[in-house]
Amino acid sequence: MELVESSFSVVLLTIVLGGIIGGLYGLVKKANEWYYGRSLGDKRFLLPPGDMGLPIFGNMFSFLRAFKSGNPDRFISNFVKRYNRIGMYKAYMFGSPTILITTPETCRQVLMDEERFKPGWPKAANELMGRKSFIAIPYEEHKRLRRITAAPVNGHEALSVYLTYIEETVISTLDKWSNMGEIEFLTHLRKLTFRIITYIFLSSEGNPVVEALEKEYTHLNYGVRAMAINYPGFAYYKALKARKKLVVILQTVLDERRERRARLGESPKKDMMDNLINVEDEKGIKLTDEDIIDILIMYLNAGHESSGHITMWATAFLQANPECFKKAKAEQEEIVRNRSPAQKGLTLKEIRQMDYLSQVVDETLRVVNISSVVFREALTDIKMNGYLIPKGWKVQVWFRTVHMDPEVYPNPKEFNPSRWDNYTPKAGTYLPFGAGSRLCPGNDLAKLEIMIFLHHFILNYQLERTNPDCKLMYLPHPRPKDNCLARVRKVSV
Repeated sequence: MELVESSFSVVLLTIVLGGIIGGLYGLVKKANEWYYGRSLGDKRFLLPPGDMGLPIFGNMFSFLRAFKSGNPDRFISNFVKRYNRIGMYKAYMFGSPTILITTPETCRQVLMDEERFKPGWPKAANELMGRKSFIAIPYEEHKRLRRITAAPVNGHEALSVYLTYIEETVISTLDKWSNMGEIEFLTHLRKLTFRIITYIFLSSEGNPVVEALEKEYTHLNYGVRAMAINYPGFAYYKALKARKKLVVILQTVLDERRERRARLGESPKKDMMDNLINVEDEKGIKLTDEDIIDILIMYLNAGHESSGHITMWATAFLQANPECFKKAKAEQEEIVRNRSPAQKGLTLKEIRQMDYLSQVVDETLRVVNISSVVFREALTDIKMNGYLIPKGWKVQVWFRTVHMDPEVYPNPKEFNPSRWDNYTPKAGTYLPFGAGSRLCPGNDLAKLEIMIFLHHFILNYQLERTNPDCKLMYLPHPRPKDNCLARVRKVSV
């Protein structure tokens, strides 16, 4: 009898304590919501529904818990379950009151409206990419620099020049991998894409400068979407140290380039660094070293991370879906059969004929969501869908939620390149590279790299993964925990 009473007392005490803790938790959250709404006055009643989380940390615990649990979509789906599918929710993210944007129409409105929204990336991203990078600069300056750099990166002439180098590098690298036994496929792909991007931007490959840059970029990436906690043991702390080293390396390369140009004159073969040194505005003002270095840090980072990850996933998806692989291979074999005997390699025309392979890449971009979210900030009070986005509040545009929405893409987790047959996505429904004037500046170059790699891989190789059911990590980018441990097998005669 005493044992029963004792057990009952413990249960009762647990329930009471749980109720007290739950009540205090709810009060703290309400207090936090009141704190950030008080300055808005009556306008706070126009905010979309949502949850501001706890003081200081806001919703970051639930965000990190979802992304580290293996179910990243749970973060937004919890808002949808509680407040319905309205496309806008208030939250507190990365140290700022924030409006989460999650449906195609609301995403489109934010991304296309440069007059009322500016970049609003967290402190960590701005500090690590640099105050003169594309993610931080105002609209007019961004437009000018995009105009300056567009042709050297994505122009037809530039892509034609890059194609030969990329193809030769891919062919030799695949042959090397096939003789190496078990490798971390993703790690080696990132090295390959980094080698390509540093050649295009710095005319450098296979030297100590490239190795030093690549090492620091690995640390940099883990801090870009982390909280800006500058203490040992945190990702941002290590990433800041990496950025400082990157600046020193790139400044040394820039100084050497200027000195060589002063001695020998300008080389007829120009890379992106030469173009950035030469460019000047209508008043004859040239870019500063800080301008050039921040632009290079951004391009070198974006130019190898996304390409390497998407190439890995596209290869893995094709290998795991034999019918898709068979269809892609038939297309590539047809392209080779139609080639004249005198032709030595791929052409841009042939790549543009790879309709199914292009769908494979598009579907991979949709499923994987290398960039889950982008950040904006409201320049003025904005009414949208009947709700208020207050001036100065951050705005997160959730690409991942759009791409994984079953109302937009039936069976969204299924890899199905054929869903793109004769299908043109509506505005706001397909956003792997963003939208509007801040569309990813290297998107055409990235897709060119991926298509060239897949062409030669599909024709001549197979991927044998060691752990095909390996669990995934989603931060900073979706990837297998073993970095896709595998063997690359040569199958052609």
